[in-house]
Amino acid sequence: MKRFAFAAALLLIVSGLVAQQDPKAKEILDKLSVTTRSYKTIQIDFSFTLENKKNNVNNTNDGEVSMKGKSYRLHMPVPISMEVFCDGTTTWSYLTEAKECNISTVEEEKEGALNPANIFTIYEKGYTFTYIGEENFAGKTVQVLDLFPIDKTKEFVKVRLYIDKVKSQIAKAQTFNKDGNTYTLVLKTMKTNIDLKDDFFKFDKSKYPGVEINDMR
Repeated sequence: MKRFAFAAALLLIVSGLVAQQDPKAKEILDKLSVTTRSYKTIQIDFSFTLENKKNNVNNTNDGEVSMKGKSYRLHMPVPISMEVFCDGTTTWSYLTEAKECNISTVEEEKEGALNPANIFTIYEKGYTFTYIGEENFAGKTVQVLDLFPIDKTKEFVKVRLYIDKVKSQIAKAQTFNKDGNTYTLVLKTMKTNIDLKDDFFKFDKSKYPGVEINDMR
């Protein structure tokens, strides 16, 4: 009897998760995924804002990120000047002013809530999602979706995506943390199918004389 009750409860939980996968939202995300995967490479300039109304914090910084498959290269000039290289297996985090590079494996890294390098795939697993509606953003019509993590231990409670209705590209994304922080990523320019060699995503020590290497693998 207990086994039956457990099975019935599990079925209700799974059914509830499936029910929350809004068909309209899924259709939009599926189209976004097809569009994104059609690009060999993606290169974007973005702005990244941290806001916490309770603590009166509102900081915006610019950055650049290039992506090719599971590889990416991220440049953030402020507040801490850094460059992150990742070839899909190994990650090099180079702190420019400190001339220090930390090396780790991708599996050991903590998955971020909203990272310029994973923004195009973050929705593909581990979320339920809901279609909110259409808005005007930066002169274009965007479709707004809310994503909720299935894993409730994550630091954030919701991710909101703004997807260009015509181009089927992400125009803006926000993550809402439990600590009151809201992170907003706005894509300013986007280039696709640029020829980027595999070495572009690897840290070459010879190009950074005097760098201190911390291998944390």
